[in-house]
Amino acid sequence: MRGAKAAVWFRLGAYSRGCWPAGVRSGVVTVLHVPTYLPVEVCTSVGLDPSTPLPQCMDKVQSEIAKDGVAAPAEDVAGLKKVVADAQASGIDLKIVVLPKSPAIDTPLRDVATEVGLAYPDSTVLVLSPGWAGTYSQRFDRVTLEAGQDVAKTSATPVQGAQAFVDQLRTPDFPWAALTIVLVIAVALATVLTRIVQRRANHSDPSEMAIEQG
Repeated sequence: MRGAKAAVWFRLGAYSRGCWPAGVRSGVVTVLHVPTYLPVEVCTSVGLDPSTPLPQCMDKVQSEIAKDGVAAPAEDVAGLKKVVADAQASGIDLKIVVLPKSPAIDTPLRDVATEVGLAYPDSTVLVLSPGWAGTYSQRFDRVTLEAGQDVAKTSATPVQGAQAFVDQLRTPDFPWAALTIVLVIAVALATVLTRIVQRRANHSDPSEMAIEQG
């Protein structure tokens, strides 16, 4: 697969026979990082021909990201720089890559984001293409990122999409944990009150019971 990167330390056949390469302890495998698939569209994001070797394209992307956090077609760069600055003001180290055309599937966008994120592990990376979005972040959880992707990929322009993504990241999460605690306490109180009512009913005044029987 073009552009894939992986560290393979042994073949499964050798592994099953207990044959290990020199310097590798039995039962221990080291994977450098998850293999990624880089689409040819990443080349056009930095003005290179799609036939350019993908490693060269990614080097150019990383070079552009290092300058101002943006790797995108020229017409989008100025607006995206403002989004990056806006995110920085909120304490979000944002990197943005824009593909002018979408690959056949959307998965490679997340792979591109991962490649950038490996170089900038403390950053949040957004990759946009027409109708699609991919992200990487060690700061925000996947639910938050996908909520941001949903608003970003439906925006009219990459700049609007990136801004919508940042706005979503800054939106406070619904306090599900607090709600869960309140519900648990409410159920516990209801259970206790029910027990009290039942005990009072079972220990009613005997004289009242005798009158009722008479």
